Amino acid sequence: MRRSEEDSGTGTLGKAMAVLDAVASSPRPLRFTDLLALVDQPRGTLHRQISNLVDEGLLQVNSEHTYELGLRLLKLASNAWSQSRFRAIAEPHLIRLHDKVGETIHLGVLQGIEVIYLDKVESRQAVRMHSQIGNASPCYCTGVGKAAMSLLADNEIGKRIAGIDFRRYTPTTIACAEGLEREIATIRASGVAFDREEHEPGIHCIAAPVGSSDGAFCAGVSITAPVYRVPMDQLVSWSDAVRATAQAIAEEARAKLGPRK
Repeated sequence: MRRSEEDSGTGTLGKAMAVLDAVASSPRPLRFTDLLALVDQPRGTLHRQISNLVDEGLLQVNSEHTYELGLRLLKLASNAWSQSRFRAIAEPHLIRLHDKVGETIHLGVLQGIEVIYLDKVESRQAVRMHSQIGNASPCYCTGVGKAAMSLLADNEIGKRIAGIDFRRYTPTTIACAEGLEREIATIRASGVAFDREEHEPGIHCIAAPVGSSDGAFCAGVSITAPVYRVPMDQLVSWSDAVRATAQAIAEEARAKLGPRK
């Protein structure tokens, strides 16, 4: 599907970001013709964008004449992660929650219709999660994503849901707008969200929303575990713990970060 001019941006930076986004979103390295089909840019413009991105180390060309993300992005991502004040504030709270339950803890922030994982405290158990910091997952079928969405205003939720291309990852994935709206209403009432093997078979989680008072960010913290090791009633029993952790992070973030200028 070609990206619209509005989506990709009309300026030079917008065009470059559209190229990077296309490469980053692809499960395989892309050829020039692949990028031409994905981004709404003339052939000559796309050639210039790719050349500039390669020169800056943001893209790299491999031996098959396909494009992959450049190593410079790793440095930028590492710096962004290490300098994130919100992540630094949340980290000790995540560690305390991990010490209490012994399972994998995630911190993620909502970006558009995806959740980006900012931090992770790995389980002490032999079988662990394959999630990675910086990875993006769909908001509609992850505990952190649904928890974060519950903080949005109703009209904003509608806008985001309208942009979701619902895909059924497992038999329990929420696969329609109405189902997601009902789920968000339940999360608002209970203060917790569940991923009932909706994104990955055999993996479930409980999450709670973490938001700023001015709406600058909508995030979530979760406890994630394999179904065979942690039954649903055990997951539910951690509701108070995950809610308390989310509240503590939000309160400290409000005190230290203040409102958005």
